Amino acid sequence: MESTRQHKIARLIQKDLSDIFLRYARQFGGVLISVSEVRVSPDLSVANIYLSIFPDNKEQDVMHKITADTGAIRGQLGTLERHQLRIIPELRFFADETIQRMEHIDELLRQ
Repeated sequence: MESTRQHKIARLIQKDLSDIFLRYARQFGGVLISVSEVRVSPDLSVANIYLSIFPDNKEQDVMHKITADTGAIRGQLGTLERHQLRIIPELRFFADETIQRMEHIDELLRQ
């Protein structure tokens, strides 16, 4: 169960990363990157970030680029949150596959 502090930090990170990825998506042209969920560890040292990327065919390229630029993204996050957090958590990015699972379930139900 998440504590109130974890939940607040997760919301703060989600909001600031959304702003960062809005600017970041311009590099790819026509790609939409949204932060669907952030989960922070109990000791606040690790943040697992789940990203939804549209269109699906560019997901691998975008995730590879984001993973390679994790340090720079963490630096930008640190600049935005320097007054709220003493230590910026380690960022781990994952592709959110909720939409693909929903589409698969819909397809199975139609059959």
